Amino acid sequence: MKSKNTMTRRQMLTASTAFAATVTIVPRHVLGGPRYKSPNEKLNVAGVGIGGMGAGDARSLAGENVVALCDVDQAALDRNAKQFPNAKQFTDYRKMLDEQKDIDAIFIATPDHSHAVITMMALKMGKHVHCQKPLTHSVYEARMIGKAAKEAKVATQMGNFGQASEEARLKIEYIRSGVLGTVREIHGGSNRIPSISPRGIPRPKNTPPVPASLNWNLWLGPARERPYHPCYHPFAWRGWWDFGTGCLGDIGCHQFSAIFKALNLGHPQWVQACSSNHSLGPDIANETAPLASITRWYFPKEGDREAITLCWWDGGLRPQRPDELEPGRPFGEGDWLYVVGDKGKMYGHRLIPETRQKEVGKPPHILDRSPGHWKEWLDACRGGKPAGADFVDHAAHLTEVVLLGNIAIRTQEKLYWDAANLKFTNSEKANALINPPYREGYSL
Repeated sequence: MKSKNTMTRRQMLTASTAFAATVTIVPRHVLGGPRYKSPNEKLNVAGVGIGGMGAGDARSLAGENVVALCDVDQAALDRNAKQFPNAKQFTDYRKMLDEQKDIDAIFIATPDHSHAVITMMALKMGKHVHCQKPLTHSVYEARMIGKAAKEAKVATQMGNFGQASEEARLKIEYIRSGVLGTVREIHGGSNRIPSISPRGIPRPKNTPPVPASLNWNLWLGPARERPYHPCYHPFAWRGWWDFGTGCLGDIGCHQFSAIFKALNLGHPQWVQACSSNHSLGPDIANETAPLASITRWYFPKEGDREAITLCWWDGGLRPQRPDELEPGRPFGEGDWLYVVGDKGKMYGHRLIPETRQKEVGKPPHILDRSPGHWKEWLDACRGGKPAGADFVDHAAHLTEVVLLGNIAIRTQEKLYWDAANLKFTNSEKANALINPPYREGYSL
């Protein structure tokens, strides 16, 4: 039976108008903003957050005019100054966007908690935006960024780079070819080691001095005030709920991207999770993501698509090993995806067992191949078709649904989702996590 709370994405975009009272997008021609460039013109690009991933992003865009770089840590700016000597340096993205009038496009690689406020400011100013995954830190932010991007009519792209790969297209083409039959369940996960982003730990009590190069107040951005500690910066913030989105938020937008495209998944009827935080006190569960978790989303039948259960596993947890997988082949290691249909199964981008893969061969070639993740976005900035992880058509919705899982992990409740009204129908505790408050001085 189709849930009364289930919506198509078209209905969702219409219904979300009521939630957008605080979002005002000024048309590009009113701002006198940058034009879409011709294929032979270079874009004036600016970057925010260039200490880790952002440094690589800057190098990927070195063929354009990198006119400004922003980071709250002067050490990161200094490391990039040699390669981009003509780029003006800033520590506050607001100052950069206000003062640097020639910016056409911006790439964002800050911690998750600052993604939305930077992205929204850039969209309101008519800038093209590339933002690392997950697109936002909260469910509400994802909905608002999707709407803002639609109104701004600029080129956008989320940094889930695998969406541009051949493997992603094969996954979609196998599912759409019907070789798997009716897909009823999908499993994805990541078993990355916790040292990448420490989880299942309490907030530290000691307060070491802030490094001389770091503006800690700006690093906190919209997050709640707390003392500096090296367990947050550099690159240790992902496991902390105030700054990151745990293993699910980090990798879910990678592993489920092709699935959302292949099956045109809308909004789930419910989401439920269990985790290793279950037996821990609030001093841990309210601070950091769990060491291990299982999360399930249920999507009711919609149109020609049958009901589907989407399941996430991390921290060494995984579903029952499929009988079709040959002995000795790894299963559920690293980052992985497993699709179950009533006529066949797929692990990664290959059918299992291998004899079935060889029997069927490649699926019918129905999708255009990507020129590359960055080129998709740059082409869109120059007036081409939307990129594969465009905020409007893909990234905002995918991020919203993935982050519903984190709310289920934190509440440990089965949550029923009312997408039209952007709320859960059965939990005020969960509703409080949809749109956490910002620190004074920050807003969408």
